Amino acid sequence: MTPQRGGVTAVPTTTTPTAGTGPVAREDRLEALADAALRFRAQAPVITAWGRRLGEVLGSGGRLLACGNGGSAAEAQHLTAELVGRYEDERPPLAAIPLHGDSSTVTAIGNDYGAADAFARQVRAHGRPGDVLICLSTSGRSPNVIAAARVARGLGLTAWAITGPGPNPLIEACDDAIAVDAHNTSTVQEIHLAAIHLLCGVIDQSLGAPDDRR
Repeated sequence: MTPQRGGVTAVPTTTTPTAGTGPVAREDRLEALADAALRFRAQAPVITAWGRRLGEVLGSGGRLLACGNGGSAAEAQHLTAELVGRYEDERPPLAAIPLHGDSSTVTAIGNDYGAADAFARQVRAHGRPGDVLICLSTSGRSPNVIAAARVARGLGLTAWAITGPGPNPLIEACDDAIAVDAHNTSTVQEIHLAAIHLLCGVIDQSLGAPDDRR
């Protein structure tokens, strides 16, 4: 992962000559994660609103599209897997597609149209008015993710961003956003995973999934 500008410098430790390792550095990372999680609690109402909206969309036969690059691609696929499979409660499968997941399509579009269109062209293919696109980017500056958001809104989809500190271009391109206030890319991604799990929980609740966890 490429660190964001303004990343936190690791505190030196006497237990090892390597910067950014050892007990002190590990404690710093845990403290950064805890601090970011506490700040993130203020965005719980946004997650609740998104989950209820997705429950309506997916429950009525609509579709969720998700996109991101690198670690954010993994987060996007984690989200769609929880929906097509299940999160914690048993329920019918839901329509969710990770736009990076088809390597043949992604590489064909990149080769023929350019990398910036890799997700946008798939939005044109799969998206329908009323569907939702979730865009993940720790920096909020990924050109292919921003392009997908703009195309989605033009086609009548709702575009949401899960990103790092704002303001950034992706937030501006989307209808709504969850922005994680953290300096380290790794911390942003860790909070993104928590956001995805919270979102899946609200979706299940809104669909009336029974609470019989296995």
